[in-house]
Amino acid sequence: MSKNNDLIFVTGAAGFIGAALALELLKNDFDVVGIDNLNSYYDVNLKEKRIQNIEESPFLKKNNWKFFYCDISDDNQLTKLFKKFKPSIVVNLAAQAGVRYSIKFPKKYIESNLVGFSNILENCAKNNVKHLVYASSSSVYGGNTNLPFSEEQSVDHPVSLYAATKKSNELMAHAYSHVHNLPATGLRFFTVYGPWGRPDMAPMIFAKSILQEEPIEVFNYGEMKRDFTFIDDIVQAIFKCCFKPATINPFFDTCNPSVATSFAPHRIFNIGNSSPVKLLKFIDLLEYYLDKKAIKVFKPMLKVDVKETYANITSLDEWIGFKPKTSFEKGIKIFADWYSQYYYDNYT
Repeated sequence: MSKNNDLIFVTGAAGFIGAALALELLKNDFDVVGIDNLNSYYDVNLKEKRIQNIEESPFLKKNNWKFFYCDISDDNQLTKLFKKFKPSIVVNLAAQAGVRYSIKFPKKYIESNLVGFSNILENCAKNNVKHLVYASSSSVYGGNTNLPFSEEQSVDHPVSLYAATKKSNELMAHAYSHVHNLPATGLRFFTVYGPWGRPDMAPMIFAKSILQEEPIEVFNYGEMKRDFTFIDDIVQAIFKCCFKPATINPFFDTCNPSVATSFAPHRIFNIGNSSPVKLLKFIDLLEYYLDKKAIKVFKPMLKVDVKETYANITSLDEWIGFKPKTSFEKGIKIFADWYSQYYYDNYT
């Protein structure tokens, strides 16, 4: 057992962010139970390799890490794990990801992001969890064009089912915070990238296509911006949030209610780099560090996409002292160096 008393559940532990967070928690001597259903939305081998990285890490000690194959929509199995381990902190990163995928497979989002998340909430309430930290998304800002995005802005106009489920998660968590006095913190992630990233997202899609000399689809004819945020910065923010449970806002005005705080112990924060990058600049840097030109195919923007994301991170800075440390140029170089080796190992 580790010296820290808190046992932490990480759902989505085979995912990009979940695996990186699990390693950080183990590094800091916490006991971690990882949960994932290893679904086939993208390459299962990549997910298994992330778990292998955890199990081969120098931070692994006797009994400080356990992994269970579990779908959070399976309430019976999830309930058994909660009863057995009694976690102090739960970080829910399990979800059906992907904005465009939600057009073709909407039921997968209902099952995982709504039914699954309701199971997480119910088990947290029944087992007196000290703090639930859960993944929301920058996609909740939907049709909003008031930049930078602030937690105090309305998020009532989602442009994808994925975004709608993430907005729903925030409402569901708030209800449980109020009814069960469950401290819960929702984190709106902005375009996370880095080594061991998701192959359904632009960095890995573009890098693979560039190296294979295949065309890349550049939507909205390149006129898009994203607030790319490096994985290490994301993990540090989640780590700090874990140990600062959400609290009530003593100055909450029910006549002019805040969106990001509450009379319940529930908070919402943006996590981003707060520095949007043009899509074409991103491609230029990838070309430079991969030492190969991209074959670009320009296309109109899809209805489920947004033109630009840009996080106001003032609230998170005030809450935990969050300041991203990785510049976009540095992060892309780290990613490109890693991906070059990953590509060589898996595709040559």
